[in-house]
Amino acid sequence: MKTFPSALSVPASVAGAGLAGAAFGLAAALRRFGTKPLHPRGVVVEATLTRHGVQSGHPSSGVEWIDEPGRDQVLVRMSRAVGLPSAWPDVHGLALRVPMDGDAYADVLLASTGWRGLSRFVLTASRRSTSRPMTTLLPYRSSSGPLLIGAETMDRGTRLRLSWATRLGPWQPFAVLELSSTEGPDPAMTFDPVLHPLPGLENYAWVRRLREPAYATARASRSD
Repeated sequence: MKTFPSALSVPASVAGAGLAGAAFGLAAALRRFGTKPLHPRGVVVEATLTRHGVQSGHPSSGVEWIDEPGRDQVLVRMSRAVGLPSAWPDVHGLALRVPMDGDAYADVLLASTGWRGLSRFVLTASRRSTSRPMTTLLPYRSSSGPLLIGAETMDRGTRLRLSWATRLGPWQPFAVLELSSTEGPDPAMTFDPVLHPLPGLENYAWVRRLREPAYATARASRSD
């Protein structure tokens, strides 16, 4: 078990990029005088990520970390994108920090979206984080083509099923995430999937261009 050293189709991709860009810009504008342009407040908890590997009769993603069984002790941050009061609908975020070899780690960020067809590229808002599925919204580049990661709540909001899909293909479950709690502190840390992608998954150049300004602002706010 690994632990931390310390505590698409082209139209769909374009649609997702436009929606994400608009969301990033709106959140940054609303939070321009705050410390973070996105997800200003949240909760960080420990969790166990159990990857069961490729199941009989199911396709392989071509990404070793997804296809091979394993268990990781990860950090999870749950947050609301704009930081609106809990009584208001907001886009929910789920950030994973996965330990790699040595002191390295990878970050995965998911946001509340639809799940079927093109809706997986559409941000959705709700009052409760458990009421909507989540996806990476924008695809990674993989050996199998554009690939997304998604999460669905299984029960009580403390267990989530992780799946992967290519373009508009069916979701393929590959892991279960078990949260230690849904309450906790919010230490000063920045999850950055641009700087720290999972092995075997690359950010497309247009995804990096879209996301980099928001993450650069977040990095700067953490260094002040």
